[in-house]
Amino acid sequence: MEGFEPKKLALIRILQILKNYSDYNHPLTQEDIARYLDNDYGIVIERKAISRNISLLKEAGFEIESKRSGSYLEEREFEDSELRMLIDGVLCSKYITAKHSSDLINRLCGLSNKYFRSHVKNIYSVNDWGKTDNQALFYNIEIIDEAIESKKRIVFDYNKYGFDKKLHKSASHFASPYQLILHNQRYYLMALNEKWKNIGYYRLDHITNMRLSEHHTITDIHSVLGYENGIDFKDLAASLPYMFSDKAEMVEFIADDWMIDSIVEWFGFDFNVSKLDDKKIKVSLKVSPAAMEHWAMQYINYVEVTAPEDIRNRICESLQNGVKKYLV
Repeated sequence: MEGFEPKKLALIRILQILKNYSDYNHPLTQEDIARYLDNDYGIVIERKAISRNISLLKEAGFEIESKRSGSYLEEREFEDSELRMLIDGVLCSKYITAKHSSDLINRLCGLSNKYFRSHVKNIYSVNDWGKTDNQALFYNIEIIDEAIESKKRIVFDYNKYGFDKKLHKSASHFASPYQLILHNQRYYLMALNEKWKNIGYYRLDHITNMRLSEHHTITDIHSVLGYENGIDFKDLAASLPYMFSDKAEMVEFIADDWMIDSIVEWFGFDFNVSKLDDKKIKVSLKVSPAAMEHWAMQYINYVEVTAPEDIRNRICESLQNGVKKYLV
């Protein structure tokens, strides 16, 4: 270590040592603390001074437990189980780049001790999570937050993946931002397309070159057709699971009774259900028609949409087109 730190920093360094090297299963003796002070910081003090500093830390409100086997820091910002949950969330988040994930995990590990870091080091080898490669995502979040707060419109490029598996510009948008939505491990921007005057949901990891339009205020959501009463979050949830922007409406369908678990998983608890017989249930819910079509097609062997008629007809048409492709 380059140089030596003054002994007056011993109090701070002892606290840091307790954070880094101690927990319930790994208490530190005064000899242990003295060794870490010397090795890590070049501070050499007597055992009595270590004991006095620990007492001062306790008086200052730090929850340090002392017993025969040594002392350890009991209270931390996060429990190890909470940190692990946060790390798992970072790993599973498709909207965070692999590099940013690694940086965040390192910082989260820094909130615990070396024993926690050794327990989670194996997760660094797991990198095939279909993560975005858009480095601008967190910058975009900041811009959107600022735009919503200051009631400014935004301009951005929307991109789609090409044959080279890279994002390419599809269109430029001039929009009024209203809400950021986290769904299925991805961020979506709910915004009014000022050219087409319709509400859309834009994948945030597909957006680049975002900037504020300083001289244009956002269009009041209450002036948008269908949103005269503002954003109805039940209707917003009804656009799930596929984030379509068409207006939600009541849909009825019949399904196998074992499907109830999947219905809750996809649509939440806001639906009515009744038993038709020992094997079938009848369900009614408010949902995006486009989302319902996609969902019903996914479970076509177990679900039959009964109303409204136009959704049922579109599903029939899709099935007929699909059969033609597979018939020899």
